[in-house]
Amino acid sequence: MLKSARKQVKDDEGRMPLAEHLRELRNRLLKSVLAIVVMVVVAAFYQREIFRFLMQPILSSVGCVDGAVTMRNGKPCASMTTNGLLSPFTIALKVSLMAGVLIATPVWLYQLWAFVAPGLHRTEKRYSLAFVAAGVPLFAGGAYLAYAILPQTAEIMLSFTPDDAQNLLPLDDYLDLITRMVIVFGLAFELPLLLILLNITGVITGARMLRWWRGMLVGLTAFAAIATPGGEPISMLLLAGPLAVLYFVAVAFSLLNDKRRQRNNPDAELDADEASELDLTPESIGEIEAVSASRALPGQATGESAGAGPKQLNGYDDIT
Repeated sequence: MLKSARKQVKDDEGRMPLAEHLRELRNRLLKSVLAIVVMVVVAAFYQREIFRFLMQPILSSVGCVDGAVTMRNGKPCASMTTNGLLSPFTIALKVSLMAGVLIATPVWLYQLWAFVAPGLHRTEKRYSLAFVAAGVPLFAGGAYLAYAILPQTAEIMLSFTPDDAQNLLPLDDYLDLITRMVIVFGLAFELPLLLILLNITGVITGARMLRWWRGMLVGLTAFAAIATPGGEPISMLLLAGPLAVLYFVAVAFSLLNDKRRQRNNPDAELDADEASELDLTPESIGEIEAVSASRALPGQATGESAGAGPKQLNGYDDIT
């Protein structure tokens, strides 16, 4: 059994020697890899069902099914092919590995969190949990969008096929394409989290992000054109539209966060070399406390008691 190094060293702040940190990292990595291997083995028994699910967008739009030889627009349909003797086995292994990593995501994410969490403050833990909780559905939303627009994208791209040509789609190339689209779309949907993180840490303000909206829309459209296969306009707009909405959601959150920060600390938005405003409003000093008079010097006391005024000594009014 792999024993956690933190259970062997009791420390309220999670401190331990470097060797113990390395041992803890090794244990976490081994647990993550073991979970992935188990899920890969389980996914291998269902790799045909998983692959059928991945092929469904192409088969329903441009695939040659039920003896059809043309698509709905009359163009030749596409046939899914494999090349070589080892290609089916390689494709099955790739599908199983991809599915195993995705299914084991809760395990290796928890191991990563368990390794990093003891070194974080309470506020940092709260923020990190919130970002993970928001990041997972955002990534899933981007991955689903990539899966949903793939049929329309494939139909538009294959509509340019000449009448006398036949479309052959290698399965391994198709797997690489859909994997790349899922990752790119999922990471693109993490944009609002990155902007909110920069705002919370004080790097950029909501007002500054709002001033960037024209450039951001152009940049998001350009990114969508590069990320979508072939750069066709419909898929590009289907990606650029949600990204623009998420950007303005991040701007709205940042503006509200800046207002909250301004209420708590009026000087929070000042630069490091900018002086804060001074409050020069007079305030009441309250009741005046009576102070007893200090004792007179011996020479002064003698002169004053005689009624002759301050006694002079060497031209001075007192003996100092």
